[in-house]
Amino acid sequence: MQRRSFLASAIGVAAASGTACQYVPAASSTASATVPDFQLDEVSLADLASGLQQGKWTSARLVELYLGRIDAIDANGPRLGSLIVLNPDAASIAARLDQERKNGQVRGPLHGIPILLKDNIETRDPIATTAGSLALADWRAPQDAFVAARLRAAGAIILGKTNLSEWANARSTHSTSGWSGRGGQTKNPYALDRNPSGSSSGSGAAASASLCAAAIGTETDGSVTSPSSINGLVGIKPTVGLVSRSGIIPISASQDTAGPMARTVSDLAILLTAMTGVDPQDPATAASQGKSAPDYTRFLDPKGLRGARLGIARKFFENNAPMDAFLNTCIDALKKAGAEVMDPADLATHRQLDAPEQEVLLYEFKDGINRYLTRLPASSPARTLKDLIAFNEKNRDREMPFFAQEQFIQSEAKGPLTETAYLKARADCVRLSRQEGIDALLAKHKLDAIVTLTSGPAWFTDHINGDRDTGGCTTPAAVAGYPHITVPAGLYRGLPIGLSFFGAAWSEPTLIKLAYAWEQQMNARRKPGFAPSVAS
Repeated sequence: MQRRSFLASAIGVAAASGTACQYVPAASSTASATVPDFQLDEVSLADLASGLQQGKWTSARLVELYLGRIDAIDANGPRLGSLIVLNPDAASIAARLDQERKNGQVRGPLHGIPILLKDNIETRDPIATTAGSLALADWRAPQDAFVAARLRAAGAIILGKTNLSEWANARSTHSTSGWSGRGGQTKNPYALDRNPSGSSSGSGAAASASLCAAAIGTETDGSVTSPSSINGLVGIKPTVGLVSRSGIIPISASQDTAGPMARTVSDLAILLTAMTGVDPQDPATAASQGKSAPDYTRFLDPKGLRGARLGIARKFFENNAPMDAFLNTCIDALKKAGAEVMDPADLATHRQLDAPEQEVLLYEFKDGINRYLTRLPASSPARTLKDLIAFNEKNRDREMPFFAQEQFIQSEAKGPLTETAYLKARADCVRLSRQEGIDALLAKHKLDAIVTLTSGPAWFTDHINGDRDTGGCTTPAAVAGYPHITVPAGLYRGLPIGLSFFGAAWSEPTLIKLAYAWEQQMNARRKPGFAPSVAS
């Protein structure tokens, strides 16, 4: 099974008036709903920046427009349920940024543009950071996560926090992506009875539905790239260390990273530029010194596929005839764009990572979450993983109505990161994903990147059986800590499919170039229609 066994197996515009806006989980109805026209639908970051510069909008007006869209789509109408909370300071922040613009100070292409963050990324706004858990409902971080601070410094307005698969799908092998105790169930904007994937479910649904200019997710294995694919977005999981993790609720020290989720590659490059930087609070970022780019938009080359050497990883979808056929059409398009294709070019260690990765994640989650929770006040109901387990049992009716917490229990049973079992599993992960995996394949065929479909189409949301595997390629790059970008490749029976490019550490410039060229040739993104269902 694709690696989701650990990681993915009243609202309104009150925020504009300064009143905190807590979301109520969306109703389960999938009845048709009228979706009003929206002047910011599918508008890019560049177009927003241009409109602000020309006086077409103010930042305050953009906040009003997006809040209205959220009210119409997320709280009412289709009821996507993609947000947990709105930022009551958004309007005042927008007003300050408008004044800066009037004074001739423009911070850059994100100045005064509203975005959403996944609700495991801390902000200093008067809203909680919860990972979707009721146990953290009262946790107010004293400062921004490094990523949030970087985005805010670039002029972005943090409009609110998105729903997610609770604890980033780390709680249960039987979980349903997009569901959390605090936010309820997020829906897929292409077909409301289907799943948005996870764990960055709300970020994917919200960005796709134009509830914001773009959104930020986090990934340990597939949690940015899979919901980006399934919600028709561009998404990138950067090299671990390119983007700081400080102030982000942890799952895995060796695999966690934040990443942008947007409707275009250009938007993604703008966001990634703002997010990178060396952070003394995250030692992994030291390795990015001299390896990060000052401006990732420099790599937006519409001819970027010409002469590129691409290896096709067939095995991920070899037993799925419709997806294998879909991949064939993508390969034809890559060749037409001038790429040199090696087909097949499969990883020698294909499907050998699941067991050691699972072991590593169980160990690292306990270590990381125990460290993180010590920052919470003494009055918090949970300051250790053991406390979380007890809290969930005590609040079983609200926290565990659909799935349990067997992975929390398994993680709690693990010892420290000095144990032989952990050290061996981590060494196996590095060897199988890097030296004998991605690095070996790239060297063997002299490849610029490895290519395949990101995931299959969205599955039905099912609180009885949990997530259904429809295939995916996220694990090798996730375990290696290497970059992985997905870009829309088209619709399969009305549901989005993404094409993945992944490669060596710090190869984001190459991947962005390839993805942008693909996007410009294919123009494959189609905005969602909020259908109650599509043909099964």
